[in-house]
Amino acid sequence: MAKQHMLQFVTVTREMPDKRPPNLRAQDFHEIYQEFADRKAAEQAGRCSQCGVPYCQSHCPLHNNIPDWLRLTAEGRLQEAYELSQATNTFPEICGRICPQDRLCEGNCVIEQSGHGTVTIGAVEKYITDTAWEQGWVKPIRPAEERAESVGIIGAGPGGLAAADVLRRRGVQVTVYDRYDRAGGLMTYGIPGFKLEKPVVMQRIEHLQAAGVQFIQNCNVGEDISFDAIRGQHDAVLIATGVYKARGLAAPGIGAAGIVPALDYLTASNRKGFGDEVEAFDSGELNALGKRVVVIGGGDTAMDCVRTAVRQGAVSVRCLYRRDRANMPGSQREVANAEEEGVDFVWLSAPRGFTGGAVVDGVIVQRMRLGAPDASGRQMPEVIEGADYVEPADLVIMALGFEPEEIPALWGVPDLAVTRWGTIKSDFRTHETSLPGVFAAGDIVRGASLVVWAIRDGREAAESILQYIAQPVQVAAE
Repeated sequence: MAKQHMLQFVTVTREMPDKRPPNLRAQDFHEIYQEFADRKAAEQAGRCSQCGVPYCQSHCPLHNNIPDWLRLTAEGRLQEAYELSQATNTFPEICGRICPQDRLCEGNCVIEQSGHGTVTIGAVEKYITDTAWEQGWVKPIRPAEERAESVGIIGAGPGGLAAADVLRRRGVQVTVYDRYDRAGGLMTYGIPGFKLEKPVVMQRIEHLQAAGVQFIQNCNVGEDISFDAIRGQHDAVLIATGVYKARGLAAPGIGAAGIVPALDYLTASNRKGFGDEVEAFDSGELNALGKRVVVIGGGDTAMDCVRTAVRQGAVSVRCLYRRDRANMPGSQREVANAEEEGVDFVWLSAPRGFTGGAVVDGVIVQRMRLGAPDASGRQMPEVIEGADYVEPADLVIMALGFEPEEIPALWGVPDLAVTRWGTIKSDFRTHETSLPGVFAAGDIVRGASLVVWAIRDGREAAESILQYIAQPVQVAAE
């Protein structure tokens, strides 16, 4: 019976949910993709070949049971599909929206390799979980038994929240300490609403609060509370701070007004979306309205910046990237969306300096070409001498990536081991650090990465913490 719903990739073509027209979506921060209808979601899920070796699942950091919940969706068994999806993924509705499926599950779909076009896995994942919220299938977290042990989690981003979810389901008392006034980390203040509307994030946080997770906001560890105090209050601690320190650029004119870090710019925009008072936005410092905007970088953060600038009413938006389109780290789907919305990409270009003196008015651009491959196999960009030119700019947004803060120094814990890159050193199996009972997960361990990897790390770390707090306390012999 089930087979008649599947293997439709031979006769049914790949379809994504409809996108709102570029001229309309560029005027607001609402998500650009429409929702699948029941019939269309079932039809697209039915394109899955149910292959014996599901590369989609093996290339998903969470190893989601993708073929199984696609089959259930094709059969109209949406509640079962949601429950199966939720079993391995703490936030499926978020991953369905922001995961770069073209590089992960969909990019490794067997029918894609055979020329039939990949299954729209992310859109179906979003659809079944949004339906679950609407239908009340997302049940409150009610531990079978409350436990006395408590865990402190530093950081309310995806890694910390995923760990909190796992621990509360097992009855552990959880307190999350976070530097911002709202939980969610980059999901709240970094990723724009047109990719991830904020009520989607807030409903998950409210779900955790209703489960008994305590959030302590506006809390800077090392200033408002010491790390040792947190360790003293809990049986185990998880560090899930992420990486927020912007990578710099040494170039003439870099200190001019109008040159801003990407995260400051995105945070200001997202805060305005919440209705907050944002002085730097209202003054124009972090607002692209009426400006010629140049974004430097080729990752997903750069894509978020260029598309935000369009929506703020920039006169023009250009993105400089030192390699070509094929070698950029950002999602190709995001590049296409940005181009539809009027962003101009200038490939093989990099900043050499900035003009204008105290206030920037241009970027000195040096043209590049791709040379010999480096150790990773990617071709290294080389400067084309004598090909420099000036790109006019009133606002330059630096999206060159993020580095970890110097946590041992900031928190006064010199015994916390870090790598040569400044990330926290932890056991790759257990996530335990050099300090007993202290674990670390997410970007602060692996460097700036994807939300889905942080979720995986947080879930794994929570399982290790459960084993750690279950061990009997060793009493030293007198």
